Amino acid sequence: MSQFLAERMKAIAPSATLAISAYAAELKAKGKEIISLSVGEPDFETPPHVKEAAIAAIQNGFTHYTAVDGTPALKRAIVEKFKRENHLTYEPSQVLVSCGVKHSLFNAFAALLNEGDEVIIPAPYWVSYPEMVAFFGGLPVALPTTLESRFKITPDQLGKAISKKTKGLILNSPSNPTGMAYTARELSALGRVLQAHPNVVILSDDIYEHILWAGEPFVNILNVCPRLSERTLVMNGVSKAYAMTGWRIGYAAGPKEIIQAMHTVQSQSTSNPTSISQVAAQKALEGGIECVKPMVKAFKERHDFIVPALNCLPGFRCSPADGTFYAFPSVEDFLSQHKEIKDDIELAKQLLEHAGVAVVPGAAFGGPGHLRISFATGMETLKKAIEKLRMFLKT
Repeated sequence: MSQFLAERMKAIAPSATLAISAYAAELKAKGKEIISLSVGEPDFETPPHVKEAAIAAIQNGFTHYTAVDGTPALKRAIVEKFKRENHLTYEPSQVLVSCGVKHSLFNAFAALLNEGDEVIIPAPYWVSYPEMVAFFGGLPVALPTTLESRFKITPDQLGKAISKKTKGLILNSPSNPTGMAYTARELSALGRVLQAHPNVVILSDDIYEHILWAGEPFVNILNVCPRLSERTLVMNGVSKAYAMTGWRIGYAAGPKEIIQAMHTVQSQSTSNPTSISQVAAQKALEGGIECVKPMVKAFKERHDFIVPALNCLPGFRCSPADGTFYAFPSVEDFLSQHKEIKDDIELAKQLLEHAGVAVVPGAAFGGPGHLRISFATGMETLKKAIEKLRMFLKT
């Protein structure tokens, strides 16, 4: 049947995180005890006031089409959120509501990329970035980073990577999978490089904005380089901070011309996001971040347990993160001592099959020799998982 498939499908790989989760579920269905540390999903409930708003929307019959780009009320809430929390000013016409940040990015690449356009992606990166770029005929250009550089690119790296074909740069801070966040000083330095290249669009993925415990508060590149506003898309959503992954609401704000093009793409694909979810997202944003703080406190406590615990495992090295709910330990020392396990992909498979712990190989994120471990689960589960890992690695 492959003769019926489009050529573009040869360049696209399925999501590694979802593949691991599916395999873990398969083993679980066969009766094997599996602890999943693979999925980036908060283990908390959506806040009650958000759920109540959605229930009221259903009861009031708000169950029909809305405007393609989102309800006026939600767009106003997004504009106010940017002003209140990020000191960024947008008009409603500069905002597009979509079915998650992934959808926002997909719309952006559809609107921006021509065949052969290059998009610079700091590595390690979220698994979907290069695949979406490739889907639209673009060329993902990965910029490798290291544990020693705290997985962040330098201005020199960025300057050397930009070519005549460069169309975009993706910035994700705090980062999935590393948990590292750029400081204002670091973003300012990157911004100075970008100012010399006016044809490069910046796509800032801020979905983990509020899951942050670093010494410095969250900062967006536009806060330190406002001159880039005419070619910067800021993307965010309610999935991570408000434990609303299943509600599927993300949004993008930026130059009116780009947002309008993304609107056109969305109008011919999904049309509007779910009406009920939009009401819930509006309630979440209008309520502020007080309900987020207990979740962040719990994630920080888990982080403070998991990082030293991983560093006690043979051949593992893990740096403290600035936020998110991921650890990204290097396992290169372990692999060098165990030649029978050829790489992080094989190690992740063995950990799943023999230790019963699901993690994602770093190669899927452009960081071979590492593992991504999600600590978006309870402390007792994490302790049990670490003990299973310790026993397997010891034997």
